[in-house]
Amino acid sequence: MSVENLPSEIDTTTPSVARMYDLYLGGVENYDVDRQACAELDRIAPDCAPLARINRAFLGRVVSTLVEEYGVTQIIDHGSGLPTQNNVHEIAQRINPDVRVVYVDNDPMVLAHGRTCLDENDNTAVLSMDMRDTAEIFDFAERKRLFRPGERTACLFISVLHCLKDSPDERDPAAVVHKVLQRLQPGDFLAISHLASEDPKFRQRVTDLMHKLTQGSWGRVRSRAEIEAYFTGLDVLPPGIVDVREWRPDPDQAGQDQQRLAWEEWGGVAQVPEA
Repeated sequence: MSVENLPSEIDTTTPSVARMYDLYLGGVENYDVDRQACAELDRIAPDCAPLARINRAFLGRVVSTLVEEYGVTQIIDHGSGLPTQNNVHEIAQRINPDVRVVYVDNDPMVLAHGRTCLDENDNTAVLSMDMRDTAEIFDFAERKRLFRPGERTACLFISVLHCLKDSPDERDPAAVVHKVLQRLQPGDFLAISHLASEDPKFRQRVTDLMHKLTQGSWGRVRSRAEIEAYFTGLDVLPPGIVDVREWRPDPDQAGQDQQRLAWEEWGGVAQVPEA
């Protein structure tokens, strides 16, 4: 395992999206400021904890499916978040030990824990970089031989694109996805989940609060149609772009977490078509 670009000092005075997500998953890598932020978010946007569990389960199913059924051997996990149980490399390497994984995140705590948790795994790397720096990320993966020409690749954006602002300078979510697709080959894969709501007032309330809590380190909650647009021109795998609870649920999970929620994780998996 390698860690590129050591993390800076951890800020314990401003809530971190990664640490808030860790808290919702039952983790302990968070601070009072994160717990207070989660409590404030819960008051206007209930169901955050169920959404975190739903999203994590979706990630596991996506990785298992791509490695076992489609032969993916190299994965970039953009905005990977804090290490927890059943990380991408653990899921993938149980199926195929040769799968290589590059984790990308710029949260200092993520990098510090990644350095510790992945210390003995030669097929992983933790990259301290903005997930929008596509060329640098791919160049690193290729230079370190974690990515090899001709092998099937998957790029993951799991519950992270809502952290990116709309922008005119090619650093918004749609532009980032487009840049990644330009680096992929026919037959490679893109997986996305994204916080969504069809209620514009709800979207705005959550977006405004998260901007305030994180001091601007947030994008916005988007509509289903906006998320579906990221998949334009790709071959979307069945069952399509859906509430991720409906994406190939495990038989023993059928019926779980099916209550009506105030918002949802919307997304799917798609393949780059042959030219």
